[in-house]
Amino acid sequence: MIGSLTTRIFAIFWLTLALVLMLVLMVPKLDSRQMTALLESEQRQGTMIEQHVEAELSQDPPNDLMWWRRLFRSIDKWAPPGQRLLLVTSEGRVIGAQHNEMQIIRNFIGQSDNADHPQKKKYGRVEMVGPFAVRDGEDNYQLYLIRPATSSQLDFVNLLFDRPLLLLIVTMLISSPLLLWLAWSLARPARKLKYAADEVASGNLRQHPELESGPQEFLAAGSSFNQMVSALERMMTAQQRLLSDISHELRTPLTRLQLATALLRRRNGEGKELQRIETEAQRLDGMINDLLVLSRTQHNNALVSEAMKANQLWNGVLEDAKFEAEQMGKLMEVPYPPGPWPLYGNPHALESALENIVRNALRYSNSHISVSFSVDIAGITIHVDDDGPGVSPEDREQIFRPFYRTDEARDRESGGTGLGLAIVETAIQQHRGWVKADDSPLGGLRLTLWLPLYSARQ
Repeated sequence: MIGSLTTRIFAIFWLTLALVLMLVLMVPKLDSRQMTALLESEQRQGTMIEQHVEAELSQDPPNDLMWWRRLFRSIDKWAPPGQRLLLVTSEGRVIGAQHNEMQIIRNFIGQSDNADHPQKKKYGRVEMVGPFAVRDGEDNYQLYLIRPATSSQLDFVNLLFDRPLLLLIVTMLISSPLLLWLAWSLARPARKLKYAADEVASGNLRQHPELESGPQEFLAAGSSFNQMVSALERMMTAQQRLLSDISHELRTPLTRLQLATALLRRRNGEGKELQRIETEAQRLDGMINDLLVLSRTQHNNALVSEAMKANQLWNGVLEDAKFEAEQMGKLMEVPYPPGPWPLYGNPHALESALENIVRNALRYSNSHISVSFSVDIAGITIHVDDDGPGVSPEDREQIFRPFYRTDEARDRESGGTGLGLAIVETAIQQHRGWVKADDSPLGGLRLTLWLPLYSARQ
């Protein structure tokens, strides 16, 4: 049962509560200033002093005018070295006390006034002992002894004993590191599980044997997590193998179809039907290629990454796109080109992502394309605008799905395979970025990419 997280938390809570209560209730009893009984040697010494004082008073007859002087003489004479004697009359007068000691003397007299059971108590650096009964004819006095304390407590310790609330606060502060350590040790499996889940979310389908340890609840969760990762990895592998097998199987009849089309053209010459067949065969070939690229991109859990500069990465893509735009009779402008901003990732994947989006704009635009770059402290933002027919708001989140087609002008007649934007989104997400579609100031579609800077990812 101790392996259960519930049992651990319950036991630790009550153990801590019991320790705190025990300290609060028991520690004050350890105060060295508590009233305690005299040792046998102290009792003998007190009795001897009592007898000497009585004998001294009996030899010095009382004087009504100077009665208190004979009391002073007797206690001064028989006070042990370094100590002082006090006499308390039946009326409560204290003979031999100093003014600054009256508070502790009154406190001790109020607690110890039985001469049959004398006691002692410490007050800081002094200790009071008594009382002892002294007879002076018809008068009775109580004799007390003030001496230096043998072991004085620190003032801070005295303050704790005198203020229970402060003692409770100090006890809680002392126990806090232990409680924090216990909380950390209990939360440690949860943190491991969180880090492992983050890795899976980023596409790293790796098992974590260290999760299968600790309390029973986390052990079971870790085992289920690893089984889930294994199942996901098998599904991803099976999906990639299926796509790869289907693509390769389609390549064989496609190649035969292209060969038959070439032979038929050689026999009968060029015709509209042959052009149609060849166009569809080429589109099918491009779709197979894009499908393989998408499958590899989605399954690529460990992209080969490196540090790079944004301008070095994308300048070539922009120059090629400008050349293609000129050949198509369109205007492509880059009002804000990329700068030497640091990026970290797979160069081929990031280069291909921008190239797909720019080519998408070239394909669907009427005559004008704009590509602009901006940077802030967190990352790089890229806007690709065109003046084409655009995409309706309800379709903007769907165009990143594989093979999704809109009902508007951006359809199969444009020559696309429906996989380009899906490939872009997969690559950008693998680099912890995002991509979205909006209305363009040019009247068509705006695609926005955001990627974190290298320094922001450290």
